[in-house]
Amino acid sequence: MQKKYILIFVFLIASILMSCSEYQKVLKSPNLDYKYTKTVEYYNEGEYLKALPLLEELIPLYRGTDKGQEIYYYYCYSNYYLDFLITAAYHFKKYAETYTTSKYAEDALFMSAYCNYLDSPEPTLDQKPTYKALDELQLFVNAYPKSPLVDSANQLVDELRFKLEVKSFNNSKQYYKIRKYNSAVNSLNNTLEEYPGTIYAEEIKLLILKSYYYLALNSVEEKKRERFDKGIEAYYDFIDNFAEGKSINEAEEIYAKIIREREKLGIKKDEEL
Repeated sequence: MQKKYILIFVFLIASILMSCSEYQKVLKSPNLDYKYTKTVEYYNEGEYLKALPLLEELIPLYRGTDKGQEIYYYYCYSNYYLDFLITAAYHFKKYAETYTTSKYAEDALFMSAYCNYLDSPEPTLDQKPTYKALDELQLFVNAYPKSPLVDSANQLVDELRFKLEVKSFNNSKQYYKIRKYNSAVNSLNNTLEEYPGTIYAEEIKLLILKSYYYLALNSVEEKKRERFDKGIEAYYDFIDNFAEGKSINEAEEIYAKIIREREKLGIKKDEEL
């Protein structure tokens, strides 16, 4: 049994050495047809690490030919499969711009946008790559409005926009958490304006109500009434939209607190705002 394992090990080592030897032979070969054939073979077998340097070498040698278009296309995908997303995005776009009549041009432009989509970070991080991905997806949709890939592109756009929505909401909520209530109100309202259909609408409107309450509570006397009144307006806005919402009880509690604070200022409950 031990002898059997030794033989298998020796066979594997020999195979690796032979494979390396063959690859070195391909790299050093002056025969372009042979090198091209082996490169395509490596690519089709999914050996992208082997294919990539060969493709890079062949691109300028076959530029302006049908094979040149194919080689560059394989080069783009090799970068993609190896997770070199920024490089892949750049070359896919360059391919689409260079070979506009190629049968691969549409796919290349989509893949450029898709690579940018994959490069988009989590909502907690800087979203510059997300905006770039959105621009590239829109570019694809504009260039190929009848493409079967348009639905996929639009779905990716929705995902990226939701990521920006989450980012905007979390940033706004952070102002509330650190007790910068005026900034919280402004930022929360901006989020609602930019994302009117946001899934966070109820929580946002509740946070606006609470922010006005705490802002008024911590204000100088001459500003208290105005800010409590803003809180009441925020309460009415909340119940107009979420009278049956999960946060209605909390909203009612804040409203009751505002009324009590206004009464301390000598303002009757039924007095107009």
